[in-house]
Amino acid sequence: MSQMKPIYLDNAATSHPKPESVYDAVIDALRSGGSPGRGHYRQTMAAERQVFETREALSELFNAGGSDRFVFGPNGTAAINLALFGLLKPGDRVVTTTVEHNAVSRPLRALQDRGVVVEKVAADPQSGIVSESDLQQACLREPTRLLVVNHCSNVIGSIQPITNMGRWCHDHDILFMLDGAQSAGMLPIDFQALNVDLFAAPGHKGLLGPQGTGFLYVKEGIELTPLIYGGTGANSHSDLQPQFLPERFESGTHNLPGLAGLRAGLTFLIKTGIPAIRAREVELTDRILTGLAGIEGVKLYGPEDVMMRGGAISFNVANQDPAEVGYALDQQRRISVRVGLHCAPDAHRSINTYPTGTVRVSPGYFTTDAEIESFLQVIQELSGKS
Repeated sequence: MSQMKPIYLDNAATSHPKPESVYDAVIDALRSGGSPGRGHYRQTMAAERQVFETREALSELFNAGGSDRFVFGPNGTAAINLALFGLLKPGDRVVTTTVEHNAVSRPLRALQDRGVVVEKVAADPQSGIVSESDLQQACLREPTRLLVVNHCSNVIGSIQPITNMGRWCHDHDILFMLDGAQSAGMLPIDFQALNVDLFAAPGHKGLLGPQGTGFLYVKEGIELTPLIYGGTGANSHSDLQPQFLPERFESGTHNLPGLAGLRAGLTFLIKTGIPAIRAREVELTDRILTGLAGIEGVKLYGPEDVMMRGGAISFNVANQDPAEVGYALDQQRRISVRVGLHCAPDAHRSINTYPTGTVRVSPGYFTTDAEIESFLQVIQELSGKS
């Protein structure tokens, strides 16, 4: 087993491998020295340029119309916390769904204890998709401050019908926020067309950057209260936090190697093209779904239409605990998958897989057809033991 080549099928957790340019950019940034915004000598100016170019690449990828609205942080969860705690006040009402990741569910639960009202709209138990009309009805039941939706489920890959939601929310004076953890870099996303007010995502998943990176997009005109105060490299004469973005929300030293790597990942995506990335994801997802559907004893979850899915596929093998299946995949072929609740217990309640959860397989752009065949072969062998 030690000589087998590992097969990585857990890209919904973090993408692997990354483009070679990402590794090179991280190393180059570490070797170059300099702290962004903390000086005017060549190294710091070069570091500041790296950060700026990463913002510019994000703005290009998402058609944001300006790079200064992208706030960097350590991950998507931190970005979500900044949005929710920075925006919501006691008495505010939030509508969300039952397929959210704990990165949204837990902050909202904490905010409920502070007087924020939260309503969760149920997803269809098979597809994991939430009806657009159900979301709208929930928003109109009482005055609503924010609608927050998981764009693409990390459990079953269901893509929510959000094409018209931003425009509808604006017509009803409701803010619209997307959790893009599983969609950024994998689905075409146009902030202008979607009328997104807030968008949070990590840099290390579909955007192909290193771990320890993430961002929050804050649309012009939206005011948030900072969660962290401190040095920003700007307005050093004042003990007040800067009012302008992105410095208002970026206290402390940036993760320069991480952001340099993220920029390289974004450059790869822009050059390759999101349509090509998406097409490969659909091809691999369809191959896995078709293969699993043909194995007796395997139960699949999520939309039947592959075009309504992202890259996360959940399944179970009859009479076998998900943990047993994951262990067997790792031990027999060094195949890495995720098992359990995937930090989204409400989603599992929605599809009736709580509390044991599912086996989740999630290919990436660099996954090969041969790797998928090896995975399916092991599941075929395991299903014979059920």
